[in-house]
Amino acid sequence: MPDLWGKIRRTVEGDVASAQASAGNLASARLSAQGVLASDYLQLRMSDELKRLLDAVASFYTESLRITGNQYRAGTTDQSAVAQAEAQLESTQAQAIAVGVTRAQLEHAIAVLIGKPPAEFSIPPSDAVIAVPVIPPEMPSALLERRPDIAASERLMAASNAQIGVAVAAFFPKITLTGDSGTSALTLNRLLATTSRFWSYGAILLQTVFDAGARSAQVEQARAIFDQDVATYRQTVLTAFQQVEDQLAAMRILAQEADVQDKAVAAAFEAARIINNQYLSGIVPYTNVIVANETALADAETAVSIRQSRLVASAALIQALGGGWDVTQLPSRNRIEEDAPLNFSPFPPTDQVRAQ
Repeated sequence: MPDLWGKIRRTVEGDVASAQASAGNLASARLSAQGVLASDYLQLRMSDELKRLLDAVASFYTESLRITGNQYRAGTTDQSAVAQAEAQLESTQAQAIAVGVTRAQLEHAIAVLIGKPPAEFSIPPSDAVIAVPVIPPEMPSALLERRPDIAASERLMAASNAQIGVAVAAFFPKITLTGDSGTSALTLNRLLATTSRFWSYGAILLQTVFDAGARSAQVEQARAIFDQDVATYRQTVLTAFQQVEDQLAAMRILAQEADVQDKAVAAAFEAARIINNQYLSGIVPYTNVIVANETALADAETAVSIRQSRLVASAALIQALGGGWDVTQLPSRNRIEEDAPLNFSPFPPTDQVRAQ
């Protein structure tokens, strides 16, 4: 069948673009899962860091309880100070144990993401401190080639554009190859014959023109789908820019917050040290020590939470920038044709033609 009106060519273009869009959607889904996996892993490691902080503080409180107990036995302090020191120690130990719940949930979530039963998967704790990565600024236009969802949306738009050509080609008569006395003759030649001009050509015209507007409606439908895909593509690009700007802003603001919080932590621990020395000298009651210690621990926990937010924002930014993916990873037309389940050809085998 000769492709005089381009219908077959446009159909193939649409099918190839649709296959590439499917590959882009698959890459986008994989990138999304990788983003969730990275976020869960970073939060798990920050749970380890929080556990180390609480254990270190609990060790300090254990020593403080020992000193307070010695002072009570020596008669230099009352029993309430011992009770307060013991309560603060056990409260901190309880917080350290509670971190294990969050860590276990994150560990189970990671197991599911990598396709393993949670009961058979574990990640040992680590003392390593994950540094917040420094991400250089990227050109915004790079998103158009590095985001698989944008590439998939663009390919859908191309497929819809090709379908417009397919719908328009439906207005033209179909020309087929037929065997006549051992030779091939075009139906188009028969249309030029006087005896068949009315019956053949007229029938094709009646079928093409007088179709109650069906073909026109199909063309309008194809154009409407194309307009919809264009709008979707534009919205996908805008959403990508928003996601990148959101994470860049988050990283910038969180970095400023981290600087201020680190200073607050240093000041709080220094105040706790001074007040503890004042208590040991008998200047202030043990209540002041409790308040200072709780303030220092709360500030330290806030600093850990800010670091976690910065790490998660960094992973989200990498995901928003495509995670290293680029448009060249979409399958080519040759690759798609090689992977096709059926190697279909509109023409019969050579030996069959000779037999005819």
